[in-house]
Amino acid sequence: MIEPGKGTASDNLRTLGTLGRTGTVPLTLGVEEEFLLVDARTFRVVPAAPRVLATAEGQPHQLHAEGTRYQVEISTPVAESATGLRAELAALRRALAQAARDHGCRLLASPSPVLTVDQPLHLTDDEPRQREQHRRFGALTDTLVSCGRHVHIGTLDVDTAVAVSNRVRPWLPTLIALAANSPFWNGRDTGHASWRAMAWSSWPSAGLPPHFGSTAHYRRSVQILLGSGAALDTKMVYWDLRPSGRWPTLEFRAPDMSADIDTAVLQAELVRALVATALRELAEHRPDPEIREDVLRLARWRAAHDGLEGFGLDPFTGAELPAAGLAESLLDLVAPELAAAGDLDHAARTMSSLLRDGSGAHRQRTAYAHRQNLSDVVRHLADETEAV
Repeated sequence: MIEPGKGTASDNLRTLGTLGRTGTVPLTLGVEEEFLLVDARTFRVVPAAPRVLATAEGQPHQLHAEGTRYQVEISTPVAESATGLRAELAALRRALAQAARDHGCRLLASPSPVLTVDQPLHLTDDEPRQREQHRRFGALTDTLVSCGRHVHIGTLDVDTAVAVSNRVRPWLPTLIALAANSPFWNGRDTGHASWRAMAWSSWPSAGLPPHFGSTAHYRRSVQILLGSGAALDTKMVYWDLRPSGRWPTLEFRAPDMSADIDTAVLQAELVRALVATALRELAEHRPDPEIREDVLRLARWRAAHDGLEGFGLDPFTGAELPAAGLAESLLDLVAPELAAAGDLDHAARTMSSLLRDGSGAHRQRTAYAHRQNLSDVVRHLADETEAV
């Protein structure tokens, strides 16, 4: 996805500085999006991924299978602008949506299966790793039928990515609240705005990343996960935020998949600006923010529970605040970097729409409220997914 960069961590901090102000090494964007495939009549997930991928128009390296045959994934090329990223996402979504329709399916940018999923799961047949996961982790693999969006920010070496991770992790709960889009799971309302965030964190290698004292500390933490049996390999380091094991990037994994493409782009804009802000602060030798781990863990749960419409916890103070206010604080924090990248207008406009019209979770519950019929929720998600 991202070409490897050159130079040491200190070199990167000196040259990167802030996005747009130095102009030397612009931070790049890359996104992976996962989708469900549902029957166009029954709206239940169907194991149609092999057929859809075989006929979808697009570069083979940009369209992929996922952990189950109910899912497909796209990987964008590297983008230097949010505008270019949006165009790539739209083109790939259109290609998959058309292929899905050709096989009697709808493409669904849904983090969770709204209707019940038949057991046993249809795991990816040609992937022995998935079968080994199922053997070792049992019922935890039920959560594989969920979809996230992973945003890669590059180019960063591992030392720099670890240092940036420490600085941006307090904002992970707010990113979860902004993207909350999984209130329904397997035929019921979960009482959470992002049940995917809760279900996925049941994996022993998932959830909030530690605060790392050094790159060596980060590497030891990964090795402990592998040695304990909590992860088969480095691909199973499922932290909400991690240095990518494959690319020289920092990978944001916490937020739900968004049916609305502008919300997806907003997340990419915000996290790139967060990384740029962290790089500036590191170059200025500012200390890492002091965060209580118990408060951050509770803030993550509250964000998944309330979403954007309720309350959240200020990760720095532990105070209960409106989630919308925390989102606006994040936008204010990174506004200089958004402006430098040319993203401020789009980010502010999309944030305003979210605060006015509600999060994805809110819109799903609104769709359900009319007839108390979950099929209406699936239809709503499919329509939003195709509106690119």
